[in-house]
Amino acid sequence: MLGYIHSFESFGTVDGPGVRFVVFFQGCPMRCMYCHNPDTWNTNIGVRYSSEEIIEKITRNAPFYTTGGLTATGGEPMLQLDFLTELFTLAKRNNINTCLDTSGVIFDPDNAELVKKTDVLLNVTDLVMLDIKHIDDEEHKKLTSRTNKNILAFAKYLNKKGVKMRVRHVIVPGVTDKREELSALGAFLKSFTNIEKIETLPYHTLGKAKYEKLGIEYPLGNTPQLSEKDAEKALKIIEDGMAL
Repeated sequence: MLGYIHSFESFGTVDGPGVRFVVFFQGCPMRCMYCHNPDTWNTNIGVRYSSEEIIEKITRNAPFYTTGGLTATGGEPMLQLDFLTELFTLAKRNNINTCLDTSGVIFDPDNAELVKKTDVLLNVTDLVMLDIKHIDDEEHKKLTSRTNKNILAFAKYLNKKGVKMRVRHVIVPGVTDKREELSALGAFLKSFTNIEKIETLPYHTLGKAKYEKLGIEYPLGNTPQLSEKDAEKALKIIEDGMAL
């Protein structure tokens, strides 16, 4: 089996615990306004790799990853679910820690075959970093062009299965920084028992140049970047919402 891969990062330090080998999968069904990887949107393009070729890249530098492992990100890795599962299965056979960075947007609790395949993937996944874009469905549609129903369903499913999860939430001025939205996200997460960490990521404009290069209008225009301090304030509101 071959997967469509956009790129690799051999020394990732913000993509899960420890130092990690990061695989950027090609293809994503969402169009997040703050996406900094618009070059990963299109499907069935990129360089094709086998699972064995990717694992070999990791094992040749195994000492670097003793505290970390392999992270699949994108794009949306679950869009290539069969290949992703094969890659993680081979990683576990080589005693490599596996982390999935996903929005969970392709999950459908009513699709029995997809749920079955998801279970196989989760059996070889040590940690899921789940990007919850917006807790309000209508605002989520404006922000990403997709509903958040499957994403929230995936979060609940991970909790049900006892899969360790880190929740990531990008804080964009005027878009995802409203107190009521952050408090509602905290209320949603209140009953979860599988959360290892909640991360509020400050909005940045590092991907803006990519839009210009691709000839795509940058959706957020001149929206200012957010400070780490403001992101920490947002986290406190989420945590207060969980405590109510």
